[in-house]
Amino acid sequence: MTTLPTAADILSACGLEPAALTGGPMAVHSPINGAQIAALTPTALEDIPAIRARSVAAFDVWRKVPAPRRGELVRLLGEELRAAKDALGALVTLEAGKITSEGLGEVQEMIDICDFAVGLSRQLYGLTIASERPGHVMRETWHPLGPCAVITAFNFPVAVWSWNTALALVCGDPVIWKPSDKSPLTAMACMEILRRAVERFGDDAPEGLVQLVIGQAEHGAALVEAPDIPLVSATGSTRMGRIVGPKVAERFGRSILELGGNNAMIVAPSADIDMAVRGIVFSAVGTAGQRCTSLRRLIVHESIADDLVAKLVKAYASLPVGDPRAPGTLVGPLIDTSALDRMQAALARAQSEGGTVHGGAVSDAGPKGGAYVAPALVEMPAQTDVVREETFAPILYVMRYSDFDQALVMQNGVPQGLSSCIFTLNLREAEAFLQASDCGIANVNIGPSGAEIGGAFGGEKETGGGRESGSDAWKGYMRRATNTVNYSDALPLAQGVRFDV
Repeated sequence: MTTLPTAADILSACGLEPAALTGGPMAVHSPINGAQIAALTPTALEDIPAIRARSVAAFDVWRKVPAPRRGELVRLLGEELRAAKDALGALVTLEAGKITSEGLGEVQEMIDICDFAVGLSRQLYGLTIASERPGHVMRETWHPLGPCAVITAFNFPVAVWSWNTALALVCGDPVIWKPSDKSPLTAMACMEILRRAVERFGDDAPEGLVQLVIGQAEHGAALVEAPDIPLVSATGSTRMGRIVGPKVAERFGRSILELGGNNAMIVAPSADIDMAVRGIVFSAVGTAGQRCTSLRRLIVHESIADDLVAKLVKAYASLPVGDPRAPGTLVGPLIDTSALDRMQAALARAQSEGGTVHGGAVSDAGPKGGAYVAPALVEMPAQTDVVREETFAPILYVMRYSDFDQALVMQNGVPQGLSSCIFTLNLREAEAFLQASDCGIANVNIGPSGAEIGGAFGGEKETGGGRESGSDAWKGYMRRATNTVNYSDALPLAQGVRFDV
């Protein structure tokens, strides 16, 4: 029988000293069994102005460091993450409840974005623009923006920070990180990993380049409202986004919001059903339905719905629920009992709105003290109010359609807009879907989860949103300037204007 490492073993392997983890009023619990694993002292609110000042001072130094040199720090961070992958992945499992493969996979995403950002540090390209004036040239140039506040959620406790920080650093911006109060230990471990990278990098990295703020919502608010932080990147619920977006806009700041998904899949009559079943189960139950890209709505053509639902009910009944550290477990715990209560309340609402629930029962398969539940498949007569709301739990609502245009309307008929997909072998349907989907991610014959580093991630439609990670998301961390150079011997004036010098 394999002996599982203790919480103390995992924390020690991540370089976290016991003295920093005890004696404070902020309790940290593992969703695996509800046990307290730390008692932290949060950052004092009165210290945040000094933290911001250090970030501003760091910006004045870091923005002058050549971008390829800035990329070297990120390269070293990637190396340190490779060395710490097993330890940090185990901590993600301990603190966020992800199964072992997902904890390791999240750290791999951190490594991948470091690789992406190192290459980006030599590709912060602008444009050369044709000028209408003789002897003139116009250029578009990109410059560091300033200190960035990064606010992250429990469900991706380390990857989202790295998506933002790797890009911000190569773009010339310092970072202040406020992690979820449910996952501060992984943040502390990441800062220790970054410390080792900075130590190898040398004196070009100023003090205060990346700082950590541990605390509750009021700590995040202190960063959101700060006039000297030009960019706030926040990941969480749409409720949170409605608060953060206007607060940042009120002071003419910039926000990158990666919020709720309530993601849908359309399954057309021509779909490869076996492939669709695999895609549905992976997308809907992975991370116990607690991904922002989890599949939550299934829109199936009426001609294949009965057969598909039968296959899914059978697949759901066979899913191994339990301790996320145990080999073979596919569905670990919800983050806490409050999440379990919200799931059960949503299932009760769905039944009151005409739904038929398969699964969803509380499970005793995991360690006592954890919030374990069987994933739920809910057949709904229509896209009712409960379907239009996102519940962060393994609930998949199934609805039928008869006309393809109707399916597209249903897909877009929710306020959230992160990810979407269709399973079809019909080229016309696939292209029509890609044109119609109003989400930041639109996939064909692959589920809504599992976004790759190379593609920009986000695009929340309800709040205007933003983009982080790959593609040209780097532009969100910089400011653009248009430069005009007159290399002629004359200065063109408005017609008829004359004066002597």
